[in-house]
Amino acid sequence: MTHSSLPVTSTTRQTDGDVPLVPGQYKVIFALVTTLFFLWGIANNLNDVLIRQFMKSFSMTRFEAGLVQFAFYLGYFFLAMPAALVMRRLGYKSGFVIGLCLYSVGAVLFWPAAEVGRYSFFLVALFIIASGLSFLETASNPFIAQLGDSRTAARRLNLAQAFNPLGSITGVLMGTIFIFSGVELNSHQVADLQARHVYQAYLHSETLRVIAPYLVLAGVTLTMMVLIAATCFPASLAAEEDRGSGSHRAPDLLRRPHFVMAVLAQFAYVGAQVGTWSYLIPYIQTYTGEPEKFAGYCLTGSLVLFGVGRFFSAWLMRFVQPSRLMAIYAVINTLLAAIGVLSPGWIGAAALLLTSFFMSLMFPTIFAQGIRGLGETAKLGGSLIVMAIIGGALLPLAMGRFGSLAIGYIVPALAYVVIALYSIADMRLLRSPEPSSLAGGA
Repeated sequence: MTHSSLPVTSTTRQTDGDVPLVPGQYKVIFALVTTLFFLWGIANNLNDVLIRQFMKSFSMTRFEAGLVQFAFYLGYFFLAMPAALVMRRLGYKSGFVIGLCLYSVGAVLFWPAAEVGRYSFFLVALFIIASGLSFLETASNPFIAQLGDSRTAARRLNLAQAFNPLGSITGVLMGTIFIFSGVELNSHQVADLQARHVYQAYLHSETLRVIAPYLVLAGVTLTMMVLIAATCFPASLAAEEDRGSGSHRAPDLLRRPHFVMAVLAQFAYVGAQVGTWSYLIPYIQTYTGEPEKFAGYCLTGSLVLFGVGRFFSAWLMRFVQPSRLMAIYAVINTLLAAIGVLSPGWIGAAALLLTSFFMSLMFPTIFAQGIRGLGETAKLGGSLIVMAIIGGALLPLAMGRFGSLAIGYIVPALAYVVIALYSIADMRLLRSPEPSSLAGGA
């Protein structure tokens, strides 16, 4: 990437470890934008709780409840390119503000959706939230990657992304504590409530439990929007992004093998991540017999591993090439997902819980490796990689079509195979890169 307008003090003799991860004058902005990674982690992983809750409150199948993720990631897909176009004209800051505004509106809409009790209304609210997150991710990932020396972009993005699982943990805990009631009726109890004509009232009370967490979330995002709007962002970076942007189009990006492979790998990764977490609570309940709250806490523990993995991997990348480390992690996760398929029960559940640690570095590493050397087209390239998040809509639906929860986990296993192949191919490209695709190229 080109950073001529940013103060980079590195010389050809410096190693990556000698280069400041974040230039001093950008540390406050780095911290502020990193907070956004936390906020969209909350929304992403509240969905894992919503799937189980809607299966109960709307008496629907696993496949029907999986439409939560489908509607959510459609928002990412359809708004990523408009987000890039808006930011090309107005800059990164506009993307942050618009994204937080949409996030807040979608969260507030959970209130009327719950009062009316229509599942389709929730899907619309989720689409709006995801539309806002599409702006935030399209802006945040390339912004962080370019906020310093290009050689430390993957480490810097992994550090910022390390706060995303903290949001994920918060989201699952919020859902487990405040959305899950802990009331799970057997068939006889359901029949009794129906006989007394109060079953629908019970289902509606379960639906209403989603209101409070989402209203709190709306208040937090509105506050963050005000802080972002009042903060000065580096004009030099915005100016650099705008220069010559009209001469760089998607066809140019499609001629860069490392970028095209990154889009495919990101599709596979997000599908694997979302699918694994979406059905983990039902998997644990089905094969271990544990209640929903216990399963929710297990998912929380898995997200803790995800957070630890982010921080640990960001440190480990000082010594191991990012693509090499990701290849190792992908192979490990392929084996763990296979255990989840072949050994349903506590062994399979433990294996699936552990995959979170090894998937932790994948999104930021694929993103950083994908946009390296794109220069003025970083926003456009970043938006296309964000559009690959549509994998989070499609692969969980594919998992839901299997009659067995355990068999469904073959989908994430195959996705990790794709990521492993991408990582190996990217290592080869790095050994003999094209001049135009060199990270840090002129």
